[in-house]
Amino acid sequence: MTAVRRGASQRAVATQFGVTLCTVQRWLARAKGRRLDRVDWTERPPAPRRTRRTEPAIEQLVLTIRQWLKDHSVLGEYGAAAIRREMGVRKVEPCPSIPTISRILQRRGVLDGRKRTRRTPPPRGWYLPDVAAEKVELDSFDTIEGLAIRGGPHLTVFTGISLHGALPAALPERQISAKNTLEALVEHWRGVGLPGYAQFDNDNRFTGPRQHPDAIGRVIRLCLSLGVTPVFAVPTEHGFQAAIESFNGRWQAKVWLRFEHRSLHGLKTRSASYIAAARSRAAVRIEAAPPRLPFPKHWRLNLQQRPEGKIIYLRRTNDKGHVSVLGHAFQVDRHWPHRLVRVEVDLDANQLHVFALRRREPTDQPRLKDIPYILPCKRFKE
Repeated sequence: MTAVRRGASQRAVATQFGVTLCTVQRWLARAKGRRLDRVDWTERPPAPRRTRRTEPAIEQLVLTIRQWLKDHSVLGEYGAAAIRREMGVRKVEPCPSIPTISRILQRRGVLDGRKRTRRTPPPRGWYLPDVAAEKVELDSFDTIEGLAIRGGPHLTVFTGISLHGALPAALPERQISAKNTLEALVEHWRGVGLPGYAQFDNDNRFTGPRQHPDAIGRVIRLCLSLGVTPVFAVPTEHGFQAAIESFNGRWQAKVWLRFEHRSLHGLKTRSASYIAAARSRAAVRIEAAPPRLPFPKHWRLNLQQRPEGKIIYLRRTNDKGHVSVLGHAFQVDRHWPHRLVRVEVDLDANQLHVFALRRREPTDQPRLKDIPYILPCKRFKE
């Protein structure tokens, strides 16, 4: 401080004594207008030297009023705000504030609320081990329905997004059927390549007619013929469809609700611009995603060919440990009721492989049972 008062710069003094500039400025502010030998240079703690704690009698009164409100309050409210109002009615002096009452209740351990236990979420695609290990990519597909152009037709949008690369797709149409879903999938995969898995919900356009047992729809046959494993998730289960549902919300907010669309052609143009911009922004993530296989050059879909490969169903057992797949109820394990399972329909081995799924232990997926199953040989009705 002596050097500064003699004319040296604050920065030079800080460099000379190896302290920061703000330290020198703080010392100057503390010594302002006083002799240096009369300044208290000791560090002062930020907390006040004296704290005032609520008197024990007031704390006990808070607890007493809380219990009385819990037993007799017409509103049934006995939190800090309700206690503060009641103490005002009773003209308690001194009357503590609401934050003080909250601290009293917490200190005395009488709060009813429980803190939510937050667990580490499982990795993306945890229910498929090779997807969770980022060895293969998974594409999720869904539809957005109930959209209508003013004075025009009602529309449906077929949407898709990859799990690891966040590669988006959106195709507005007047109607989405199983046939144009197949066409949209082929067009999309020709352009970007094939994933290891394609995930859908239980819509009949994706699964085939579920009212008939052992029905294998054209979308499933398309996936199997290209070596893509179809996965069907229950929409009511939390998390499985999170990626595509999030993208559906973004598409509606950034494309559908943001502009006024006068025709289907205009909506398609706007949607294509958005998809191109979204892919450009996610280019780094798309490049870092698991590699996609090239679309076969001379591929042709034969709907009458017997399907080969695997179909995966994510299901929850009932109270007796049964699971419903392809219109049949299969006994899995009576000790695994109301629990998640992954059912792999192995069409080549004529078996169903059932694996247990637990979000708390995503890597532990023991095989519960192998069930014989033979897909009946039926002619596909085109």
